Amino acid sequence: MFDSLTNSFTAAIKKIRTFDDDKALIKALNELKKSLLKADVNHKVVKQLITNVQAQTKQNGIGKDQFLDALRATLYELLEVGGNKGFMFAPNPPTVILMTGLQGSGKTTTTGKLATYLKNRQKKVLIVAADLQRLAAVEQLRQITTQIEVELFEDESLKNPVDVVKAALKKAKDGIYDVVLIDTAGRLAIDNELMNELEAVKKAANPSEIFYVADSMTGQDAVRTATSFKEKIGIDGVILSKYDGDAKGGVALGLSSQVKVPLRFIGNGEKMEDLEVFIPERIVNRLMGFGDIEGLAEKTANIIDEKQAKKLTAKIKKGKFNFNDFLEQMESMKKMGSMKSIIGMMPGMGNMSKALKDFDMDNSSELKNIKSMVSSMTMKERENPDLLNNSRKLRIATGCGLTQAEINRMIKQFKNAGKMAKKFSGKKGMQDLQAMMGQMGGSGGMGAIPR
Repeated sequence: MFDSLTNSFTAAIKKIRTFDDDKALIKALNELKKSLLKADVNHKVVKQLITNVQAQTKQNGIGKDQFLDALRATLYELLEVGGNKGFMFAPNPPTVILMTGLQGSGKTTTTGKLATYLKNRQKKVLIVAADLQRLAAVEQLRQITTQIEVELFEDESLKNPVDVVKAALKKAKDGIYDVVLIDTAGRLAIDNELMNELEAVKKAANPSEIFYVADSMTGQDAVRTATSFKEKIGIDGVILSKYDGDAKGGVALGLSSQVKVPLRFIGNGEKMEDLEVFIPERIVNRLMGFGDIEGLAEKTANIIDEKQAKKLTAKIKKGKFNFNDFLEQMESMKKMGSMKSIIGMMPGMGNMSKALKDFDMDNSSELKNIKSMVSSMTMKERENPDLLNNSRKLRIATGCGLTQAEINRMIKQFKNAGKMAKKFSGKKGMQDLQAMMGQMGGSGGMGAIPR
């Protein structure tokens, strides 16, 4: 997600080779300045960042470690503007969130992603279809809420968004909902009609917070429109959408300091699960190539049942991992979001995210073949892969439309994966796995920035 920015820092750090080399520091800062401007970081933000890094590095003595420490501290200071809030719940439910943004910013999709984020944290969510301007908005929400299994409030008899909001809030209180997400109308540009409507909806909703959804693909325009919404309607946080499609990424670096409100979430994929909380300390670690183990742990904790995980670990240790277990794990992985976002959280593995940019667990031909193969097996064969002799493999191949050679290859891969999982299931094995991951992250790429 932060590939271009991380590469910028790496290129600058490589310029510093000896201690107390003022010329090397100037070269490093110039390299960093060019890279950040190229990544679409605001020029004022770049100037302030360069000034602070230079001053702190010189204060502590010029060297690679000192430069890294100064860069890390400056980045954190830059990103923490507005505080580190995550998602704030109201003292008395429901927590009412007003979702705002321009048309085409991804506001409606982001509303669905936020609902998914909350649902995965065992919150009862109600989405309100208060965008009556865009004809397809309500239908889009119907499809999204059906997909994520969250309730939608809509009322075609009501023609005014204020009336829709009032009716929805009554339902939310009667139904004891934890969170209400109100999808409001957007426009192609900021105008008085839009702001007057939002003011009226805001008054009726009395929201706990107002989120502005900014399209990261618009670069610095996202900062300008967020600032305008803050001045005209008031916003408590920004959600950057479509960040996976933004090749530059610099808008995330200066948005908080420019708008003076926290960046709360980043949408980094097409799936409903692809929404990450923006926590400055963790983001700095990822920018520096150190990954985000805490974020990854939280993501998995909300998806993977602890009892099931222990049961599965026990089976792996005994070498009893079977095809049913494999399918269950594939379904769990799908709920975690895109593979690219998961890999980006692993220390030293960020450079692999490019290779996984187009990998989709739903559409991977290899995974589809494996699922087809398993679907053609009997329950006994799924539970005990050792039963698969040649005649059984031939029957399975015929049933799923693959060749016996393909079946043999996939079964061999499965058994090898099981052996590897068994090897890594112990403490020593986990150390080996971490070492292997570090080597993978360092080959053909930068891995983590050295300290």
